[in-house]
Amino acid sequence: MTDQAENSEPEALARIDTSVPQSARIWNYWLGGKDNYEVDRVAGDAFRAVFPGIETGARAARYFLARAVRHLAAEEGIRQFLDIGTGLPNVDNTHQIAQRVAPESRIVYVDNDKLVLAHARALLTSTPEGVTNYVDADLRDPGTIVREAAKTLDFDRPVALMLMGILGHIEDYDEARAIVRQLVDALPPGSYLVQYDSTDTSKAYVEAIQQYNEGGSIPYILRSPERIEGFFEGLELLEPGVASCSRWRPDTEALGLPAEVHQYGGVGLKR
Repeated sequence: MTDQAENSEPEALARIDTSVPQSARIWNYWLGGKDNYEVDRVAGDAFRAVFPGIETGARAARYFLARAVRHLAAEEGIRQFLDIGTGLPNVDNTHQIAQRVAPESRIVYVDNDKLVLAHARALLTSTPEGVTNYVDADLRDPGTIVREAAKTLDFDRPVALMLMGILGHIEDYDEARAIVRQLVDALPPGSYLVQYDSTDTSKAYVEAIQQYNEGGSIPYILRSPERIEGFFEGLELLEPGVASCSRWRPDTEALGLPAEVHQYGGVGLKR
């Protein structure tokens, strides 16, 4: 663990349960990070033994985030980002990508994991021209998220809502869609939804997730690409629509990735 994060919120870190693996920490491990515990590495290795493609998928999803944020900031003029379920800080986080394009960009990160929030407050800083803020809230409480985010973001101006690999933690599909609708309804026209999740398109992935879900962690539900596309109902999907993350407007950073990974995502415009 990093010393900066450990010193930032010692009481919060002391309440972290290190006896059960946690998805954000496992994802951090797969991406080569150091913000994880032995229990997470053991779970990550067991998952990878069943589904060796998980690290490739994790990288593809990360590059998708980068390309989507860069496109919205550079090509669509978006200057506000609401990133829910941000996960642990890594290379090229949302605010870094957006503020490289437009230093005045404002970003709100939302999570309810104490370790994630401790690291975020310690490590995710803003440009002088922009703002980076943090909200401690649960995805299942979109009203609180919007209310708290509105202290930093102007909901009369377009916002990019980012739900990156988080909706799989909502087991009921209708509930997940209702959460997305409530969040999107709070956004003004000209806003965007950026979303990806892991899919049930690999038997090995399905088996690995089943074993993971039996291990006491918060369950994660794999869904079909068609169901992921359902989260964009009422929005205008940018080309190429909902696709394998490695196929969404690939550029040089996606070189070396397979054409097909089992994380699908898209970007949708609210008219």
